[in-house]
Amino acid sequence: QAQLVESGGGLVQAGGSLRLSCAASGRTSSNFGIMGWFRQAPGKEREFVAAIKWSGSVSYYSDSVKGRFTISKDNAKSALYLQMNSLKPDDTADYFCAANYYAGLEYGNPRSYNYWGQGTQVTVSS
Repeated sequence: QAQLVESGGGLVQAGGSLRLSCAASGRTSSNFGIMGWFRQAPGKEREFVAAIKWSGSVSYYSDSVKGRFTISKDNAKSALYLQMNSLKPDDTADYFCAANYYAGLEYGNPRSYNYWGQGTQVTVSS
């Protein structure tokens, strides 16, 4: 079993930046096919933010964050990152790291991921 732990959330003013990290342990992420970031605001469904294939680094973004957020990984450290720039109040949510050993499923669907972190809170003030 793999474990995922997010960090880096916090309070930031609109227009600011944050960098989220996700550390994988246990059955290592070197075997992951895909990893992604999702977010969930109070009273809303969990939504896709970004995903990256572990082999080849192909990445995907939701339209709402494209051009502002960048997903990246460090295979040697079994780590996933999300650089968030030009943050908006609408970006306020709990952010979750997710992973699956199989990369062939729909990357934007939370049901495609078997492993989840506990989440880290991001609050963007106006």
